[in-house]
Amino acid sequence: MQFENYVSHLECGITGEADYEKAQIHGLSRAGRPLLVRYDLEAMKGKVNKHEIWARGGGFWKWRELLPIVDTENVITLGEDDTPLLSCPKLASDMGVTGEIIIKDEGRLPTGSFKARGLALAVAMAKELGINQLAMPTNGNAGAAMAAYATAGGMESYIFAPDDTPDANIREISLMGGKVWRVNGLINDCGKIVGEGKESAGWFDVSTLKEPYRIEGKKTMGLELAAQLGWEVPDVIFYPTGGGTGLIGMWKAFNEMEALGWIGSKRPKMVAVQATGCAPIVKAFDEGARHAELWENAHTYAAGIRVPVAVGDFLILDAVRESGGFASAVDDDAIEEARQQIGRTEGVLVCPEGAATFAAYKKALKEGKVSKEDRVVLFNCGNGLKYPMPEQADAIDRHKAIDYGKLIGVS
Repeated sequence: MQFENYVSHLECGITGEADYEKAQIHGLSRAGRPLLVRYDLEAMKGKVNKHEIWARGGGFWKWRELLPIVDTENVITLGEDDTPLLSCPKLASDMGVTGEIIIKDEGRLPTGSFKARGLALAVAMAKELGINQLAMPTNGNAGAAMAAYATAGGMESYIFAPDDTPDANIREISLMGGKVWRVNGLINDCGKIVGEGKESAGWFDVSTLKEPYRIEGKKTMGLELAAQLGWEVPDVIFYPTGGGTGLIGMWKAFNEMEALGWIGSKRPKMVAVQATGCAPIVKAFDEGARHAELWENAHTYAAGIRVPVAVGDFLILDAVRESGGFASAVDDDAIEEARQQIGRTEGVLVCPEGAATFAAYKKALKEGKVSKEDRVVLFNCGNGLKYPMPEQADAIDRHKAIDYGKLIGVS
């Protein structure tokens, strides 16, 4: 069975060259930049009803008319569902905020992170195009997502991770059927191994933005968010930015929805959030540059945003600037403080990268870059249980707990 497919062509994200045919294997464009999938949105108008789509089940697969998959047999599902919007009224009250602080908790997806969206689409499209060996670099979560979806789709996955990647991530990748190696270096060094091994190993490179379809999966965050907000967009989106696929994808989704008449012309300010130890996009934004230079000696405990160089840097910066947004860097201490503040105030366990968005929001409030009246969405990109928990100085040890139990009459 085939879906009704509206893909018209692919085009280079930097030159606009539009002569890349659909239903063919593509990596980067001839200019060495990401390719973007384009749809015949005029043909889609009147045939596709947003309310009917939103009423479907299946998580991000419900948006099939705005996805490149043709054959239903190539859809790979692991039980996807829409991720919740968690309002944070206590945080807002504590900070004197009269607008709304919302966390979109992407940690509820298969493999516990928003990487499931992009990798599900990339792997499914690889299957549709007859590819059966995939390779990619990862800081942890993306590798787990690719391994899981590749295994579910009957494909092989080869994954390379920095040598300081948490052991839990490495074990998860292996448990999901991926062949995984630690590399003495950062994610860009891992990416070089993937790229250099394409010819000899015969695998397809699924690195961030080096194939066209991870963007299409990630853009479903924007489609889903608008639907959850009653076909409106928030005032500001704070997004943890490494390779930036999700930020680029959401911006693409908003433009496609407006062209379809699903939303108006309003756009959220897009805020690219990075760590002070690895902030190439922030530096480029502040300097007014179109491209970001390689960040030397990158470091942060929020490993998901430790990406020293991004092939789609110009697309991130374009979206941020076109939206009237900005880029912000926060240090590791502020990230950990934000993580604990969210947990102890709202009972929501976020990952370090998700906590970085709240740290950046607090910083932006102080600097007057956002208003206390704004409706703000913070993206939590991964399940907090996948990360080490902070030591708690006020925790009661076993013997003290027993003594306390006797005191209050509990055996």
